[in-house]
Amino acid sequence: MLQVLFRVEDGGNVPLLHKIAGVVIICAVVLGLTLPGARRGHDRKEPTATQAGAVGKATPSGRAAPGGGVKDRPAGSSATPVSPTPSATAPIPAAAPGAVAAKANELGQVPVLMYHRIMKKPELSLDRSSKELYDELTRLARSGYVPVTAAEFVGGRFDVPAGRHPVVLTFDDSTPGHFGLDARGDPKPDTAVAVIEQVARENPGFRPVATFYLNKDLFQLGEAEAAAGVRWLVQHGFELGNHTTTHPDLAGMSEKQVRDEIGGMEDEILRVSGTHTSTLAYPFGSAPRKKAWAREDARYRFQGIFLAGWRPSESPFDEKFDRWAINRVRSEGKIAENDCKRYCSTAWLEYLDRNPDERYTSDGDPDTVTIPRAAQDRIAKDYRARARVY
Repeated sequence: MLQVLFRVEDGGNVPLLHKIAGVVIICAVVLGLTLPGARRGHDRKEPTATQAGAVGKATPSGRAAPGGGVKDRPAGSSATPVSPTPSATAPIPAAAPGAVAAKANELGQVPVLMYHRIMKKPELSLDRSSKELYDELTRLARSGYVPVTAAEFVGGRFDVPAGRHPVVLTFDDSTPGHFGLDARGDPKPDTAVAVIEQVARENPGFRPVATFYLNKDLFQLGEAEAAAGVRWLVQHGFELGNHTTTHPDLAGMSEKQVRDEIGGMEDEILRVSGTHTSTLAYPFGSAPRKKAWAREDARYRFQGIFLAGWRPSESPFDEKFDRWAINRVRSEGKIAENDCKRYCSTAWLEYLDRNPDERYTSDGDPDTVTIPRAAQDRIAKDYRARARVY
């Protein structure tokens, strides 16, 4: 380059000052080509606010409000905060000593138990007696299970002591055996709520919470009593869920019919409780032809949807967890009907007792997700920032 710059056509000598000026020009050109950002930065556009936040993902919402819903939530709004997702290759921090001692595994399976009618003397195959409910809940309490609501579970924010296990208690169809108030304003004896509260009194640490998936005739209480009863449930920490107005099979319905069934029930729940629901349970476990019809509408916006399955749910922190198709387990003994010897609640609870490494065990900190190191590739990316390994 120097030869080209200083060459003159007439072959004469170049004055010294001209040579010095040429060297200065060359240095400036070279620096302009090599300094970071000096040239490339001139053409590069800075990211806009939208672009800068595009790498973030919406994380599941925090703990549910009383009743499991969002009070006076406008249709279409989102309750999910945004936080950055760390690189999938970044090392996960070490777990706390207490979590290690508890053998925490927050990618383990979680039983979501499905109940229908609760009666003193069962009449149909899905019925359970008050005593059967009491016995099953007592077994859960003594095995270290702690109830959480469906909304807490889906949102991935539940406070379970270290070494213990979450369980979700769900009751479908809002039947009289689930709930009612006596003359003193207490839950009627032998109802699901009364049994849950009794087990909680007898077993400290067993939270008296459950999720009730409601249909139009709310516990058959009548208009005035239903409103008072639903408010009682919300005030005492029980969750309300949507189970459609008339309990149809959504699979064979039009979009308008699906939205009216779900939206009509949501309108009723909002009217009597002042609270929107956070989750839906499909009647018969049957999804509509287009699943998006059930997720969001001008009248409802769910965080998760539950099926009527035959196995425990994946952890909400597992990459395989599908919040729009959450498995449940029918509450039943090891009977021959419907293969309950293998797939109903008694069989599954026995299986998890025999295989504790497959069961969700809490680290005791709702702000972290502790997992064995061998399972770290399974954690959902939205929860990687909260992960701890050992």
